[in-house]
Amino acid sequence: MQSKVLSHLSACLKPKGFQSNTPSIWSLGKRLYSSGEEADLVVIGAGPGGYVAAIKAAQLGMKTVCIEKNDTLGGTCLNVGCIPSKALLNNSHYYHMAHSGDLAKRGIKTGEVSLDLDALMQQKVNAVKALTGGIGMLFKNNKVTHIQGHGKITSPNEVTALKKDGSTEKVKTKNILIATGSEVTPFPGIEIDEESIVSSTGALSLKQVPNKLVLIGAGVIGLELGSVWSRLGAEVTAVEFLSSIGGVGIDGEVSKNFQKILAKQKINFKLGTKVTGASKSGGNIKVAVENVKDPSKKEELDCDVLLVCVGRRPYTANLGLEEMGIERDEKGRVPVNSRFQTVVPNIFAIGDCIHGPMLAHKAEDEGIVCVEGIAGGAVHIDYNCVPSVIYTHPEVGWVGRTEEDLKKDGIEYNVGKFPFAANSRAKTNNDTEGFVKVLADKKTDRVLGVHIIGPGAGEMINEAVLAMEYGASSEDVARVCHAHPTCSEALREAHLAAYFGKAIHFS
Repeated sequence: MQSKVLSHLSACLKPKGFQSNTPSIWSLGKRLYSSGEEADLVVIGAGPGGYVAAIKAAQLGMKTVCIEKNDTLGGTCLNVGCIPSKALLNNSHYYHMAHSGDLAKRGIKTGEVSLDLDALMQQKVNAVKALTGGIGMLFKNNKVTHIQGHGKITSPNEVTALKKDGSTEKVKTKNILIATGSEVTPFPGIEIDEESIVSSTGALSLKQVPNKLVLIGAGVIGLELGSVWSRLGAEVTAVEFLSSIGGVGIDGEVSKNFQKILAKQKINFKLGTKVTGASKSGGNIKVAVENVKDPSKKEELDCDVLLVCVGRRPYTANLGLEEMGIERDEKGRVPVNSRFQTVVPNIFAIGDCIHGPMLAHKAEDEGIVCVEGIAGGAVHIDYNCVPSVIYTHPEVGWVGRTEEDLKKDGIEYNVGKFPFAANSRAKTNNDTEGFVKVLADKKTDRVLGVHIIGPGAGEMINEAVLAMEYGASSEDVARVCHAHPTCSEALREAHLAAYFGKAIHFS
């Protein structure tokens, strides 16, 4: 009886006309790939999207191979992105609290405080090593076959791993998933040496604290890494082409307040300014900049480290896309349909190399639903419910629409705001910068966007994501009991303000 029910559900989930040669989504037995066999799925890339997709595919019963060109698994995120940067952000914040006298104000006397940069970096290395090694264990436990090499598609049913020793290994497969991620976008005319002119990769491993650090770009990467080195003693100046900080998607009001807070932390900003070049002489770097609106307004900035962080671009080099007839768009991304299929139906793509925000958690979700789709399941992601976080102090987190979005689309909305200065837990922690802002549809009360700048924003925003994913109204969240005292009460109060017009603990 149970098998009949599962068979019926699988048939209902499978889209009309969809053909799959892979095991049913309900066939959960793990099957190990052996060399010379045909795999059910080859995943190219072992970043957050690729390794998660490979594990999920194996859990669904597919013979799965993951090909990764680097020595370690985890991609940019685990090796030179999200994970090492968070280690440095966390520990530099502790150092700043001790060194700036903040701990002393809390009654904690530490004596003379000094920085051991080598130990700080080693803790980062240990975290990265543990997590990247953990993926290898997950592969082993889930029977995912890992092949080291550069994966190149050599036919619609074959991927060749190009190995460092010059040898190759061909894998026949029913399906191929491109999860190759992204790479640093170069800045024309400025050559990165990862010593004094660095990308985000080099900025994670500087051998000493710069006296002066200039950032080209005040987006997420620049602000996070700029915060690290500012806390450790560098004089930081961020040069941003746009007139606001925080990158694409951040709410305008949040961005303005964010800039004021970071300015108080002694990070300098030159907005509406573009870099025209940089020259290095000995240990000094001169950065030429000019005003975007008035190019006659020029100046030179001196620094000993220049961080180029103008974004990332899809990594699709030497994948065999051209040979397969898979074109890329104007930004180098691989076009896919709603099931993540390219123009070759059994070749799929996810993550940074396709449209959408370049976020690890977005890639993970795409990897999971993509392989579920390959196995005959439903495929759905609401990109409006993908959160973004900037892990500075305070943190910034948001999901959904901004006020600018809603005004542009002519959508009437209510705004509910609550400051952390009025939140009891933030008060007791002496961490009261920022606020929660809720945007709800004026007619239906459905939550359209939530924006948080304050303590624990990266954790709290996930409650808002859950609410939006299930179509909650601001009243729904306002009427949910929240533990006291917690910072999350500020989120509830903002929803109260959006629905009732007033919060309880702030007027």
